Amino acid sequence: MRRTGTTRRGALAATGALAAGAVLTACGSDTDDTAGARKGSAHGGARTAADGTSSARTEKALRTSASRTTTTLLARYESVLRTHPSTAAGLTPLRDAVRAHLAAVSPGKAPAPGTAPSPATGAAAAPAAAVKELAAAERTAADTYTALLAEAPGELARLLASVAAACAAHAYLLTELAKETPA
Repeated sequence: MRRTGTTRRGALAATGALAAGAVLTACGSDTDDTAGARKGSAHGGARTAADGTSSARTEKALRTSASRTTTTLLARYESVLRTHPSTAAGLTPLRDAVRAHLAAVSPGKAPAPGTAPSPATGAAAAPAAAVKELAAAERTAADTYTALLAEAPGELARLLASVAAACAAHAYLLTELAKETPA
């Protein structure tokens, strides 16, 4: 008799497909930033230094906010993995993806694998409840990244959209994993 529902293999395949889609999306056209730069130079004018400084400040603030959100999410994964080692098979690939997101939104500042970021938060007493809490945290992170999109310049907007989509996929996978996790 064949098992129905989401399996770990299916969940990992879906995660891989979403990651591949995110990579392909990031390799999109040069519409926003480079087209704007060409347009400015075609009219004989270049962006002023103040525009560049303001844009750099905005991008830095957005990256700082995204980095803070991702660091908090990574700390939650680490806490659940420490508290409930039985969840490692399902959570480790997702935690590693969150670590990659942190490296992408804040280049050069991502923690090394195996090191727990701070602030560390406590995990729920039951493994299934802890996984459900992670799903809720992923949904919150997806909402945060989506909110940042309104102010983000082209390439950063693409990155934040990809990370938000990955968080939404993680939330789904964690919700399904919680159903399979013993209470």
